[in-house]
Amino acid sequence: SLSVREAELSMLLRTNGSQHNILVVQGNLAIAYEALGQHEEVLRMRRKIYSGWLKLYGEEHFDTLREANNLASSLLDLQRFEEAKSLLRKTMPVARRVLGDNDENTLRLRWSYAKALYRDPTATLDDLHEAVETHEDLERIALRVFGGAHPATEMIQGSLRESRAALSTRSVCEAMAAMTPPGDA
Repeated sequence: SLSVREAELSMLLRTNGSQHNILVVQGNLAIAYEALGQHEEVLRMRRKIYSGWLKLYGEEHFDTLREANNLASSLLDLQRFEEAKSLLRKTMPVARRVLGDNDENTLRLRWSYAKALYRDPTATLDDLHEAVETHEDLERIALRVFGGAHPATEMIQGSLRESRAALSTRSVCEAMAAMTPPGDA
């Protein structure tokens, strides 16, 4: 519950708890705020937590990479697609280098990026193609590494269907617009 998490954080801050433990408790507190639908507060906290992990362990640490994905998810929840894409473009290569392509955290970062591409209302056809291609690659990896019944695989497959639908819809709309004579729109 929120009050328990707030009390835990307050105690850690008063007793000079380790920075690692403070960041963990702040992450738990962000989860409690998220459960209450307080997305702006979650985003504020996720920015602070990501910055904290970055300062404590650097960009290549697992906790920093995990929190980058948490921050990206918060940005997506608030439809801040450009910010999410910018963050993910920086962190995906690091995760791939440090954790490898088959790591669940790497997959989740790439999945978040693909979602940011196809959910953005300003996405171009190229963005939508990239989203579908990324999802297809993620699906292959997830099926090989986790199997078809794993929750991550199922979520990626659902997102792949959505990205294909977005691409199909945009392709039809652009084809229709190209067929409409000027002045008839």
